[in-house]
Order: sequence, then C-alpha cells, then structure tokens
Amino acid sequence: QIGEKSLFTKELENALEKNEVDLVVHSLKDLPTTLPPGFTIGAVLKRENPHDAVVLHPKHAGKTLDTLPENSVIGTSSLRRAAQLKKRFPHLDFKDIRGNLNTRLKKLDDKNDFSAIILAAAGLRRMGWEDRISQILGPEDCMYAVGQGALAVEVRARDADILEMVSVLHDPDTVLRCIAERAFLKRLEGGCSVPVAVHTQVKDCQLYLTGAVYSLDGSESLKETMQTSIAAESEVTPHSQVQRVGVTAAKIPGDAQDRAEKLGADLADLLLGKGAKEILTVARQLNDAR
Repeated sequence: QIGEKSLFTKELENALEKNEVDLVVHSLKDLPTTLPPGFTIGAVLKRENPHDAVVLHPKHAGKTLDTLPENSVIGTSSLRRAAQLKKRFPHLDFKDIRGNLNTRLKKLDDKNDFSAIILAAAGLRRMGWEDRISQILGPEDCMYAVGQGALAVEVRARDADILEMVSVLHDPDTVLRCIAERAFLKRLEGGCSVPVAVHTQVKDCQLYLTGAVYSLDGSESLKETMQTSIAAESEVTPHSQVQRVGVTAAKIPGDAQDRAEKLGADLADLLLGKGAKEILTVARQLNDAR
C-alpha cells in the first residue's frame, strides 16, 4: 500500500521523521492500515459525519440522485462510491473526476460536464461548504470508506511525552469503530484501489460493524454484519503502548480495543470465506488495466 500513498502524506512523514514537526494531522481515511516503522496514530478525533454527500450542479437544484434525468453524468474518483451507486442508480452515468475539493467544485459549477459530484460530507463541512450538500447518502445507498470523517494525529512512536499530550484528543467510540474498520480492511488486504465499504455503530456497549466488497460495476457484492461487546472488563494499564492497526490509545481499555480489532478481522474472514478475495482481485486487475 505504500506505493499508493499520496506524495503529500509522504512529505508530512518525512518532516516528522526529521524532527521538523512533532505531529501531523491527516484524514484517517488516507492513512494505510500499516504505518511505516517508527510512526503511530496518537489520536483519533471525534468523528464528523462519515457519510458521502451529493453536490448538484446549480441547474439541478432540488433534485436527488433518484430524480436526476436518465444518463446524467455523476463525478466521483472513488471506486467504492461508483460500485455502490452504479448498482443502486442504474439510470446514471459515473465518470472520474480528479483534484482537490475546490477543483472538483469548480469543475462542476463552471462546466456542463457533470450533473452532480459525490464528496465526503465531512470535508465539505470542515471547509464551511455545508450549504452545497444537496443530499447525504445513507448506508442503504452508499456505505463509507474505512476511517472516513475522522481526523488522525500521527506522531513518532518513541515520543512518549507527545503521545501522552495528544492522547486527550482520542474519542473512545471513534477509536473503537476505526480500529474495527481498519482491521477489516487490513485482513482483506484492501488498499485505496479496491471497492471496500463499511458502516459502524456503537450502541449499548455493543460495536456493530457492517462491511462489504464490490466488483467495479457493483453487480457482484458481499456484505455482512457482526457485533461485539466493548464493555471494559479490565482496568486501563497506562503503559500498554501497543499499536493496533497503527493506533496507540493507552487510555482506552485494551480489551475493548482487542475485541474491536478481532471484530474487523473476523468479519473480513467471513467475507473471504464467501469469495471476497476473488471479487477484489478482479476489481484490482480491471482497475490497473484502465
């Protein structure tokens, strides 16, 4: 997965490695499930809305994906979004759109190439562009990416004082949800370039994880849900500087973290037993050939 990492992530890690900075803030979604040696995620902040959002071209104001005209072109660079939405909205045409948030919005507004684009709701909200959101896609339309909507603080793993300092930023529910999601992706060996989607929920000390894999056109999919208890049974041992899928969270009960990690791996194993590997391998090959 290192090859897929954005240049930007790499540059930030270089600065961290050279002690030019002491912490780096990322979208957790952009961080690989295995971090380079010497780095760890010292904080996962309270999750913003993790769902995807529809941003319409001004001429389609008031419409939804359901009510857009036949063959309307929808922009998304995400295989995960495209796979789910092609299946769910067969009357629409999905095309690649590249660039950062500003670039994509500009491409949508200034040209007539796209009727709508799909973006993470969290990014739009953080940039103060919430008013552009026409529709939030619920899990029945489009499940989100692993770690979507959560910010992560990456630090040097050996810096105990900095780890201690940023650990107050950890949001326990978000940490457990994201550990489960990342463990699921890791066991599937999914990188950024495969259609893998998740949905998590914490309710009454239970962590629920739904995970799915898709073929590129969404025609084939596997989806299952599992749950585990995250009630803490043991005391927090402050010196448990254990990394779980890249995350160090010493102040959150270790047994709860272990169960979250196991939940992700178990759900992946369930899907692998049903043929997830084959679906993802074909998706990866087709995507590489494009």
